[in-house]
Order: sequence, then structure tokens, then C-alpha cells
Amino acid sequence: MNRRTVRRACPNCGPKNKPLSVTTDERGTVSYCHRCQYTEANNTIAVMGTLVERKSYRPFHDLASHLWQSSQPLAGSLAEKYLRSRSCRLPPMDGDLRFLPARDERPAAMVARVTDAITAEPISLHFTRLTADGSKVPDSPKRLLAGHRKAGGVIRLWPDEAVTVGLSISEGVETALAAAHAFTPIWSTVDAGNMTTFPILAGIQALTIFADNDPAGIAAARTCAERWASVAEATLVTPDEPGTDIADVIAA
Repeated sequence: MNRRTVRRACPNCGPKNKPLSVTTDERGTVSYCHRCQYTEANNTIAVMGTLVERKSYRPFHDLASHLWQSSQPLAGSLAEKYLRSRSCRLPPMDGDLRFLPARDERPAAMVARVTDAITAEPISLHFTRLTADGSKVPDSPKRLLAGHRKAGGVIRLWPDEAVTVGLSISEGVETALAAAHAFTPIWSTVDAGNMTTFPILAGIQALTIFADNDPAGIAAARTCAERWASVAEATLVTPDEPGTDIADVIAA
């Protein structure tokens, strides 16, 4: 991947030693302020090869940071109960997957921190909302934090220090943790769109891609594998049954 980074003054906090880091690569341009966490992105891949409208995103340090700090480790939580019911392997504790207790009208949730795949900067939160018995709520259980950037993000279920020469990825958290019975370290790309554009990372010699067996999932995994094949060994794993993922195979 051709990547270029320059430092500039931040439009939010002013010219203070150029705290704004502006990175340009195949995904487009992302500006991130290391002082105030201001983020702005212009992603060139969103509209059939045409530049999309420049977007400004909310910084992670406001609501996102508050919710993350309010979360708890998985151990002994409803989120752990939920993952075990899905035949998932638990990731390293107190990492980027935690439990957010219910409060007022907000249900309990498994909460994942979404970070930039390259820089590891936190950019958003992903929620799997849970009932009191540890199952998913029936209505729209999965949500991303509104107004925050998702493009170019991953959920680091295993930390960077666990990644040496090999890495696995899948779309969803549950799929990744089901595949983790056999393959680690593994990250979630959140969805098919992020899998399609998952960037080439320096030092990775082998990438295993667990695809959901649906048109969007297969297309995303193939696009990712084709791009990675030029620099690393890229292996595509797809369940035989249409409409299923690796989590379904493990549970069965």
C-alpha cells in the first residue's frame, strides 16, 4: 500500500505544533488530530470510483470515550454468557471487546472498540445489545455509534503484540471468535465493506479470510484476497452452506 502522512494545523484546536496527522492511501484521506481527536475523512472508494463528499466525524474522546470507560471486562458478564452460547472462544480479557451494563432505557451490550486498521487509533464503538438472559435483543441487536467513522476500522480481538507474521479476519465478532478455536490472532472487520478495503499491513506474510457465504460476503473476501495475494499468502475459507458463516458451522 502506498501511504503518505504529513502534519498540519488542526482546524479545531488551531496551529499548535501541527497536531493534525493527514494520511493518504488507497482508501482516501483521513485527518486525525492527536491533541483533540478531531477526525475528518474523504474516502475515494465509496461511490463507484468517484470521490465521495468530505465527511467530518465526531471525536472518540466524547461519548465514545465515556461509554468505553463505563464498560467492564467480559469475565462473568452477560457478554461472556452470550459468547459461550454462540460456541465462541473468548478473546484475551480486558482488550477491545468488553461488556456495557444496562442503564436507564439503554439495554446491556457487548461493546467492541473499533480502531483504524493501520494506526490503531480508536474511531468508534460497535454494540451487540443483549437481553437479561444473555441473548441478543430481537430488534436491531447490532449498532455502531452514530456519527463516528467506521471505514478503515477493525475490532482488534487479539492485540497488535499478538500479531507477528500471520493474521486472520472475518466480518463479525462472533464469526471471528468461532474461527478462533482454530486460528488466532484474528480481527473483525465489522462488515463486508471494511473487509473489501482491508489494507495491506507491513510484516504480515499470511492472511486467512473467513468469508460469510452470501453474495456480499464472498465478493468482499475475494476482493481482499486478490489484493493481498500480491504481497502475502492469502487463504479464503468459506462454509459450504449458503447463508451461513463459520460461527454457524462451529455451533452445528
